[in-house]
Amino acid sequence: MAISVDIDLGYEFAVKSPYAKVFGVLSDVPTSASHFPKVDKLVDLGDGAYRWEMQKVGTAQVNIQTVYASKYKSDAKKGSVVWTPVKGVGNAQVSGSWAIVDQKGSTGLTLKIKGTVDVPLPGLMKAIVGPVVAGEFEKLVEKYIDNLIKAFGGEA
Repeated sequence: MAISVDIDLGYEFAVKSPYAKVFGVLSDVPTSASHFPKVDKLVDLGDGAYRWEMQKVGTAQVNIQTVYASKYKSDAKKGSVVWTPVKGVGNAQVSGSWAIVDQKGSTGLTLKIKGTVDVPLPGLMKAIVGPVVAGEFEKLVEKYIDNLIKAFGGEA
């Protein structure tokens, strides 16, 4: 039995780096992923798809590891990086997008992430575990954004 936890996050911010640098980092999945905390392994599946294997969390007896794959497409003219789930890989389905806008002297960013994480626990645990899993995912994304802001010379 598994609990499905839905994730729906959105962030808007601006950084001091020029558009070309920001797009270069965010459209290169391994470079972008290097700023994401607690990634155990990022595996190139070919054709723009990557499998994310996160570090295990919990105790030695009870732990959870989130694994998922997404396929990435970027468009420099549109200022977009979009990812869609690869079905049948891991215990999560994650999609999202970056919208990147040149703002003369800074670069505006909008990040959207949607996903479902399946946790192998009885349904009775959903009320307790659901908010914890969603909260942990949100903390990781916020740390990722903080790491990117530092890499891009600060918030504008």
